[in-house]
Parts: sequence; structure tokens; C-alpha cells
Amino acid sequence: MKIPLFLLLLSALIPTNVFGQAAATSPAAGSGGRGRGGLAPLISPDVHSDRTVTFRVRMPNAQAVSVTGADWSEAPIPMIKDDAGLWSVTVGPLDPIYAIYNFSIDGVTTPDLNNPRVKLRTNTGSPGSVLYVPGNPPELWEARDVPHGTVEVNWAASPIHDDTRAYNVYTPPGYAANATTRYPVLYLLHGSNGTQDDWANIGRANFIADNLIADGKAVPMIIVMTWGHDGLGSLASGKFERYLLDEVMPAVEKKYRVAPGHENRAIVGYSMGGGQALNIGLSHLDLFASVGGYSYAFSAQKLQSTYADLLNDPAGTNAKLKALWLGSGHQDKAVGFANNKQVSDLLYDKGIKHIFFEMDGGHTFTVWRKCLEETLPVLFQPGVVMPAKPTTPAAEKGI
Repeated sequence: MKIPLFLLLLSALIPTNVFGQAAATSPAAGSGGRGRGGLAPLISPDVHSDRTVTFRVRMPNAQAVSVTGADWSEAPIPMIKDDAGLWSVTVGPLDPIYAIYNFSIDGVTTPDLNNPRVKLRTNTGSPGSVLYVPGNPPELWEARDVPHGTVEVNWAASPIHDDTRAYNVYTPPGYAANATTRYPVLYLLHGSNGTQDDWANIGRANFIADNLIADGKAVPMIIVMTWGHDGLGSLASGKFERYLLDEVMPAVEKKYRVAPGHENRAIVGYSMGGGQALNIGLSHLDLFASVGGYSYAFSAQKLQSTYADLLNDPAGTNAKLKALWLGSGHQDKAVGFANNKQVSDLLYDKGIKHIFFEMDGGHTFTVWRKCLEETLPVLFQPGVVMPAKPTTPAAEKGI
């Protein structure tokens, strides 16, 4: 079996005496005794009180090391090696953040092996490490001292895919105690390099929901987070729609206390999942009254060619849609902010009421978490009215 290059490099990153490195290390690099090979453990990332962050990796034989974090730098940031072979760099100060980063060691991308927070990927690249810089007071995506819901993993055979796969289900605080209460349900989809764990692990969807519900700003709801790929390493296509509609939804509505009716169902996603949500939602307005996409892989050309009937009947479409919510970051280079805005512009031109939320940011969870924070208060609320024309961008409001 051929071992991927990044795995070989990961094994090399584990500190041992093969590097011939001295046992001593600088006090800033770690403390608390000796680790493997007699070396003191590293602290990386090291978040300081002024919200600057120091990254470290021990690699004496490397020629070039850098750290990449799309949320705080468009380009890799070079790290500096000391006499003991320890590479480090300090960045910031940074805003409160929960974001993915990687090291590049002689051109090979790796996670930070000293950091237990990991983001798995399914298609390209190595796993990512996650940087957490807390807010004061805590951000909406952080765990606050409020009642918390539960995220449950559901494994089930999928005849459509001929495999067994998982979907995660968030139930709101009080779900178990309120045995007769039924709740609206949001199907929340991930991107092409993601898994069903992404929205809870990196997107912090459960904490966002907990906090908004505690503040009285969102309706208590069930959130279903699915595995969105047709097969490992492939993008989802028609099979995912069948899987969601014919397997996941019936199972969820059998096991969990889901309120009936399309007005109590929403479907939202980011990137690939944004395209899936828009395609599935707009194709099945009898099932979903609320539809949304963030940094969505969905074009104005697709909207015109596939959904001309919706565009040509704005009154009928608006009557079926309780909420249509779109969002994108100005610096998105993956799907392109301009492409996302073209979809919104076409919808407004045709008289389809919706929200288009724009903010500074790229193709990252910093944007998608903010979009979710703005979307959840809209979903399932009585009397919500979608605007018929563009509103002032959130970035201009200072949000």
C-alpha cells in the first residue's frame, strides 16, 4: 500500500532523538516536564492575553516552514528557525476566531501535531488544525452558560449508496423533558471537503442555536447534519437528493418529534452544500418553505435554465417561500462573491423576495458561522417578511 506523503511527514514530525536535537528547549516553547525523546512538549498554538498567537513546530532538518490561515492572512506566513531547530512565528492580534490553519514544511502541507483540535477533510489536502481565540464576552459561536442541546450521531445503512453512513441530529434544550412538543427541522449541509461533523465541529452550529434560543432570538428547532457525498472522494450529485429525501428525512421524522408541514422544514448549506440546498429546496417547495445558501456553488445560469418557472411566477414563488436566505463573503475566491451576487440580482430583478447578506471574508467558516447566526432567527418565525429589493449590506452597518 502506498503511504501518502503527508502521512510520512507527520511521522517525521513526532519528536524523537533521530534529529539529534538537544533536550533543552526555550521556556516559551513549552513547560511541564519532558516528552518523547527527552524534549519538552511544545505549546502550539499559543494564544496570548493580547490575542496574538505563536505557532511552533520542531523540525531541525527542514529548509522552509510557514503557517497558512485564510482567516487572517491571504499568503503563507514564514516561520523562523532557532539554533535548536524550533520554527516559530507570532501573528496578530487577531479577532475572536475559530479557524482552520496548516503548516507547510518544505512544500508539504501538514496539521499542527501539537494541537488536538482537528478539521478532517474528505477530498483534498491534509487534515486542518483549528485555532481558537476566545471572545470577551463570548461570541455567539462559543459555549456560554446557557442550557445546551444534544448532538446525536445516527448510523444507518443506505441502500441508495450501498454503504452505512452517519448523520448528526441536534435537539434543542428541553427536548427530552417536553415529551409532546414537536419542533421545526433544519437540514444543514456541508461543503465538498467536509463531513457530517463539520457544522458542529467547526461551524459550532449547536452552540449558535443554544445561544440564540437562550436569548429568545431563535425558535427551538431540530438540526440535521448529513454526510453529503455520493462516495468518498466524490462530489455529491443526484444520489444525495434521493438519500436526503427518501432515507434521511423519513428516518428523522420517525425517530424525532418533527412538526408536520413544509412550513416547518428548512434546508441550508455552504459551498457545495449551498448548491445542494438551493437545488433541492427550489425543486421541492412542497417540502421546504425555507431555503438558504452560503458561498453557494450555484449560478445565475443554473437558476435561469432550471428554475425558469419559479422566476416567471414571482407571486406564486413568493407565496410558497417563507424564507430565502443567501450570504457570501466579499473576498470569496472559491465560488466567487460576484457569482453569488448575480444569483441575488437575478432574483430581485424577477421579483423573488429574499435576503442577500454580504460581509468581508473569504470561503471560510468565519463567514458561514456569521451567516448561520443571521439565518436562524429568521427561520420558522411567524410574520417574517423577505425584502423585495436589496437591503444595506451588513458590512456597511458595522455588523
